[in-house]
Amino acid sequence: MSDVEHLKEQAGIAACRFVKDGMLLGLGTGSTVRHSIIEIARLITEEGMNLIGVPTSEDTRRLSEELGIPLLKIEDSGTLDLTIDGADEFNHNFDLIKGGGGALTREKVVALKSKSMVVVADHTKKVEVLGAFDLPVEVDSDLWEGAREGLSRICPGQVSLRIKGSEPFETDNHGFILDCSFGPTISDPTSLERAISDIPGVVEVGLFVGICDAVVVASSDGIEELIKSNGRA
Repeated sequence: MSDVEHLKEQAGIAACRFVKDGMLLGLGTGSTVRHSIIEIARLITEEGMNLIGVPTSEDTRRLSEELGIPLLKIEDSGTLDLTIDGADEFNHNFDLIKGGGGALTREKVVALKSKSMVVVADHTKKVEVLGAFDLPVEVDSDLWEGAREGLSRICPGQVSLRIKGSEPFETDNHGFILDCSFGPTISDPTSLERAISDIPGVVEVGLFVGICDAVVVASSDGIEELIKSNGRA
């Protein structure tokens, strides 16, 4: 295991300290939160915790089923106790950019249904101003060209259709992803999210504003827990 992967594993496990017996958990998507999912399975099998997961992607659903985690579909779940997920960027206000893995729509639905959200990340994801990571926007596959035109009027950089192989990347919802190169300029993510959401054809924006309550950060110095002062964690 590489040093980076070992740090991800440590952070993923550390995030599970927020997990309590009897919880209904949102299970995020990505390489870092994968370690949290493995730890949740261990809590069930070795410590006898009664936990149920709500997966945010088909990849997470398959992994959870392989590990024996009981699952509910998003549409069958009510309020969730906690979501553990990753992030592509986070700032000092605990605002996030997510969607590098293409699961932003289900991730946001699950996070908004949760009483609290904990993010697992490495230290490189912490930024002063959001936007160095291209902002993912899920769009309707039939309306993506019009949505790209609308986004191009807002985004100062390139707006690119995400490609997998030789075809457009297709989300679990059968939408497409437009990656928007804002650069580190997103100082008002609330207003930008609202403006993008108003563009016809946009399904969801990869800005998570006012949703995250804590970040478990892995670095070469160890694991650090950042807790939002007025958060719910």
